[in-house]
Amino acid sequence: MKTPFLLLLSLILLLPIRLFGETRDPTNPATRTVILDETGVRNLRIETEQAKERAFESTVFAIGRVEEIPANRSVLSTRIAGRVISLSAYEGDWVEANQTLLKVESRQPGNPPPIIELRSPRSGIVVSSHVRVGEPVEPERELLDIADRSTLWAVAKIPESEAAAVKIGALARIRVPALGETAIEAHLIRFNLEVDRSAGALEGIFEINDPDGQLRPGMRIEFSIVKSSREKVLSVPNSTVQGDPTNRIVFVKDFELPNAFVPVPVVIGETNDEFVEIVSGLFPGDEVVTQGSYPLAFAGSGNGPSLKEALDVAHGHEHNEDGSDMISGKKDGGERSDHQSYSHGQLSEGTFDLVLMIYAAAMTLLTALLSQRLWSKRKDSIVL
Repeated sequence: MKTPFLLLLSLILLLPIRLFGETRDPTNPATRTVILDETGVRNLRIETEQAKERAFESTVFAIGRVEEIPANRSVLSTRIAGRVISLSAYEGDWVEANQTLLKVESRQPGNPPPIIELRSPRSGIVVSSHVRVGEPVEPERELLDIADRSTLWAVAKIPESEAAAVKIGALARIRVPALGETAIEAHLIRFNLEVDRSAGALEGIFEINDPDGQLRPGMRIEFSIVKSSREKVLSVPNSTVQGDPTNRIVFVKDFELPNAFVPVPVVIGETNDEFVEIVSGLFPGDEVVTQGSYPLAFAGSGNGPSLKEALDVAHGHEHNEDGSDMISGKKDGGERSDHQSYSHGQLSEGTFDLVLMIYAAAMTLLTALLSQRLWSKRKDSIVL
């Protein structure tokens, strides 16, 4: 009885050290408040927004290419053999429907020989030219290729394992790396009939508008295809979360100190192309850093006022270097006030000492009571 009892007592006495020891460590960068001056905030281009509950979309990532819609391409040809005597459209030119693009001098007899005008079958861009002035032409030959590229196909290679969760009509946010980060929204209109075995993917086709002519067939594109959505999920932008996979942090703007940012450990859930689900660590309304959070993780001392200086200005009285209140001008090493509290998510030294003293007193009393009870039981057994 005695040995298990002492072992249990030792574990109980060591518990507060395990609970509060890490919280007290002022050298731990995960609990260090970063305080900047106005210049530092501008240089890092700090931007913030409130964490909030929103509709969170589960997405499938896929890559693909821009392709021309086959039905939107036409070919210009001639019905008679002859020689090209005039050409007024070249590759890259925009032409209108029924516009005269070239003239062919017929081989039929005449003085002068009959001349045939060839007109554009549609409005669009001349994407290919196979003829020059003076060149002979035949009826079976293609002269010009004209395509309307105001609407194109974005073809996504959707992994086979994810294809079943993607339905016709699904929304996708499409990004073209060559054009920057702006997303184009489009809906799935059809699947290809066969699976691409080499890629292990089923091709899904999205129709996108390109009125400015910035897209080109063959351009690489990235898809975030929505497969489901959940309401009222606390989430923050992707750029907010920093740290390695085992220690994710989000910088939260201090509600009291100006230009002060606190790294808050968080547990994350699902991630899509825009947002990260926050399982724990934040509350709706917390003002999180969305731009500049990465350099904040490496910001050290000397970038702005110290914690003591910032608290002195905010509270109107002097503090110790660790941020705790000072009584009657006494600095670190002297007595601390009884109302010391948390300093930006860290347990102050005075509070820790008070908790530890109360805990030790309670354990001492409990030990005395248990010892007295054990002694009484032993005495009774001896008498019997």
